[in-house]
Amino acid sequence: MTKKQLIKELRKNVQEMYAIEIEDATEQELFFSLGTTIKGIYNKNWQKTWNNYLAEEQKQVYYFSIEFLPGKLLKSNLLNLGILEVVRESLAEFSVDLEDLAAVEKDMALGNGGLGRLASCFMDAIASSGLPGNGNGIRYDYGLFKQQFVDGYQVELPDEWLRNGNVWEIRRDSKAVNVHFGGDVYMQPKSNGKLGVVAENETILRAVPYDTGMVGFENGIVNTMRLWSVEIPSSEEGKYRSIEERRVFEDLTAVLYPDDSNARGRLIRLAQEYFFVSAGIQSIIRYFKKLNHPWHVLSEKVAIHINDTHPALCIPELMRILMDEYEVSWEQAWDLTSKVMSYTNHTIMAEALEKWPTYLMKRSLPRMYQIIKEIDRRYVVSMSGIHDAALIERTRIIQGEDIHMANLAIIGSHSTNGVAKLHSDLLKAVVLHDFYTIYPERFNNKTNGIAQRRWLQLSNEPLSRVLDETIGKSWRHEPADLKLLMNYQNDPIVLEKLAKAKQQKKEELAKYIQETTGIIVNPTAIFDVQIKRLHAYKRQLLNLLHILKLYFEIKENPQASIYPRVFIFGAKAAPSYAYAKSIIKVINEVANLVNHDQTIGDKLKIVFLPNYNVSLAEKIIPAADVSEQISLASKEASGTSNMKLMLNGAITIATLDGANVEIRDAVGDENIYIFGLTEAEVYAYYENKNYSAREVYETNPIVHRVLNAFVDGSIPNIEREGQEIVDSLLLYNDEYFLLRDFDAYCEAQARLNQAYQDATHWQKCSLINIANAGTFSADKTVKQYAEDIWQIEPLFAHTHQGR
Repeated sequence: MTKKQLIKELRKNVQEMYAIEIEDATEQELFFSLGTTIKGIYNKNWQKTWNNYLAEEQKQVYYFSIEFLPGKLLKSNLLNLGILEVVRESLAEFSVDLEDLAAVEKDMALGNGGLGRLASCFMDAIASSGLPGNGNGIRYDYGLFKQQFVDGYQVELPDEWLRNGNVWEIRRDSKAVNVHFGGDVYMQPKSNGKLGVVAENETILRAVPYDTGMVGFENGIVNTMRLWSVEIPSSEEGKYRSIEERRVFEDLTAVLYPDDSNARGRLIRLAQEYFFVSAGIQSIIRYFKKLNHPWHVLSEKVAIHINDTHPALCIPELMRILMDEYEVSWEQAWDLTSKVMSYTNHTIMAEALEKWPTYLMKRSLPRMYQIIKEIDRRYVVSMSGIHDAALIERTRIIQGEDIHMANLAIIGSHSTNGVAKLHSDLLKAVVLHDFYTIYPERFNNKTNGIAQRRWLQLSNEPLSRVLDETIGKSWRHEPADLKLLMNYQNDPIVLEKLAKAKQQKKEELAKYIQETTGIIVNPTAIFDVQIKRLHAYKRQLLNLLHILKLYFEIKENPQASIYPRVFIFGAKAAPSYAYAKSIIKVINEVANLVNHDQTIGDKLKIVFLPNYNVSLAEKIIPAADVSEQISLASKEASGTSNMKLMLNGAITIATLDGANVEIRDAVGDENIYIFGLTEAEVYAYYENKNYSAREVYETNPIVHRVLNAFVDGSIPNIEREGQEIVDSLLLYNDEYFLLRDFDAYCEAQARLNQAYQDATHWQKCSLINIANAGTFSADKTVKQYAEDIWQIEPLFAHTHQGR
């Protein structure tokens, strides 16, 4: 599209939508007009893609995830359509900055962290790889929450991302389906002599799909992310006598992860999971029926992927539809279901594996309960005589009064994968070892990947330009070609260009920090970044302990030669996670103390940026010098911020946890700063029970000093939170071994600090990280899924790339 064509279409849309000229439009009016223009451009490809899939009867993969974190889509769509510069130049003719329009867009913050961002990176990568893939999730009325800090405390405000509408979505009333909850479900003979299911007194809700186009990178492919919203069917209107009664059900898709610390919250959360699962499976079966194929080819045309356990009800729901609605026998339905389903496990921690009380499932989803109970019974029968009774009991789905959703996902699918090599090995050896004993062929690894289009091409244009000038543009389509940069690791001109690109992004972030927080930071300081969910195992607290150590050292010796450091945090704590919120309070109070201490100057600053989301990450990551990946070894499944920071040239300080192990293998020991316990040492402590946090406290004077600061008044305004943290470390024996790893972490930080002062050495390390980051591309990951698990192939029949 030329500038002339674009301006003509944009002018027409501004006139039709707002009855004004471009010159008179506000930024918001221009944004929505531009979005409509862009959507009009890719809608033709969207329709053509789907028609090609139908004509070719291409096998479709459906990625079910309770979270999607796409972030903003304007610039992403422009990049993938190949018109980013055309649009930028066209707007400039009206003295409009594209960045100003991009700022108008609200983040689609329909997720909590890595799980949702991974799903969105995969959606981008699936389309860009030309694979026939669809997302299936929930259209939450509100994002996770908008985070603010008041007196250092996290305060959660509604994230009204839909207040002004969503220009990218299309409501499809014709594709709406009904989802059934509760009631009385029983079997009775039908006229043909077979048993049929009778349901009475059910609650029926309407699931309405909103589709968003997932635009592939310069390949003409546009796939679909389908998000479901709840409504009350017109046939059911008379059952609700008041607005309050309606709201109980209409709130089903109001917020992600309702507080499940009470019975009502747990009920809503379970209902959410079934709602989007049932709606999605019904939609898939409707598509399959259009093909007019017999049931036995279902797995040749459909693949369903369960992203973590939240969509595990896909298994009994597909069974229900096949048996209850189409009279498929149990045996054939089970065979088809297990061939269609695949499952990604996202956690090592047993306590995070989802369970539901049987009474809740029985009351809320009686037919699901009946089918799960029968799956469990048949599993036990099939394993009896092959495996010992204790193993069967440990792996069955219903244990006592709980339904174990991970067990259901493993038993009901043909593939279970972990998300990093270490994680997958631990699943087989520890967490899911019993299942690995039974189904060794089902277990595999698929290390997570990231979409380098967003995390480099979009978020770091200065670095992208340097790469284009140095190694050409092939890396934009093939991230593995970043390896070509290794040819320039001793080229001082290239190293200096990389350094200037980094400095530009640091200056931009410093300006943003001052504008949003009032804190003035030195853009030539080391920017040390930890951005991820606030959780004890991710050990933001370990980072803080080290910061306090530095602070006390500077206080004792103000003339010490210490390279300036800016520690940057971004994190949200779950609203009901009190301990994590206490850590946020303490970090903010330490920041208040340090940042206002005139004797420290700019040697040490702490910045906790509120409301961490995809758009904020795009500002922070390109400016980072140091990437903090310090979770306790054996706890982080993979991590993806480690990959995004690596891609932008940050140097990693890390434990050997999750994908950090593979990053170390890719860049070499000399280009990453590893410290602390290994997973084997962690499990040895668990087994021997010989770890004593108090012993470390009593024998290590630095640890003693730092911990005392939490309770002796050195840090103002944290009397309760400080005591809570000290108790967690000493009274409850430091569950995540912060004190055990403290000295090693400080030593690694000292080495890193020293290395930074050798500019050439640091620039070379940065280059090596960028060059090897293509190893962790989402394109590579989804192609592995496509080949090994989903058994689907790319389709480029109508693109410039040819068949």
